[in-house]
Amino acid sequence: MKGFWKLTLMEAKLFLREPAATFFTLVLPLMMLFLFGSIFGNEPEPSYEGLGSVDVSVPGYTAMIIATSGLLALPAVMALYRERGILRRLKATPLRPLAILGAQLVVILLMTVLGMALLVVAGKLVFGLRFNGNPLEVMAAFLLSSLSFFAFGFVLASVLPTARSAQTVAMVLFYPMIFLSGATFPREIFPENVRQLAQVLPLSHAVTLLQGLWMGKPWGNYWAEVGLLTALLIIFVGVSVRTFRWEPKN
Repeated sequence: MKGFWKLTLMEAKLFLREPAATFFTLVLPLMMLFLFGSIFGNEPEPSYEGLGSVDVSVPGYTAMIIATSGLLALPAVMALYRERGILRRLKATPLRPLAILGAQLVVILLMTVLGMALLVVAGKLVFGLRFNGNPLEVMAAFLLSSLSFFAFGFVLASVLPTARSAQTVAMVLFYPMIFLSGATFPREIFPENVRQLAQVLPLSHAVTLLQGLWMGKPWGNYWAEVGLLTALLIIFVGVSVRTFRWEPKN
């Protein structure tokens, strides 16, 4: 366990030293919070059941952080490590393979939690953030959504040969998701056909689940979202177990 925590600490330091990962996970969501919060304010609105624009945006921005960690950060790091032979060298150490992958997973999860915590603190201090839900239920939804997207990230890291290809494919998936899912802009502003299209995006269901529970709606209203995210988690874990490679293809 000592070796596992040393590796985890090292990976955390490397993450924070990477400008792009730090910016997209920790800084960009705050910039969006301050920008749109200053434009629209946070006055209670009937359409949001007494909550304001910032109140319902925070869970959406949280979903964006989850997608950033799972689709942009994790696949790029794992593909880069394999491409440079780092995974092969780590596998040759006394650490078990699961501990090596687990350290990366713990770091990505901690950074995602930190991103959400910064949003909540900033929203509370600057905009008087309100919360009508059950904290345990919201954290359970956060964890389920995170693990589903992290598993997705491991699939991308498994099947894509280089860090550059992993980044390219991840961005192609990431940007439509954050703009159409409701993570950055309310889905209500889109035409009906666009809203229907957005329903096929996994992030749409994470946004719906997080926002609904944040607003205080019962968990039972979201069994479809929970079922889909759970199914994706199981499928992606199964695929990544069968396809993950420690060494680059010859």
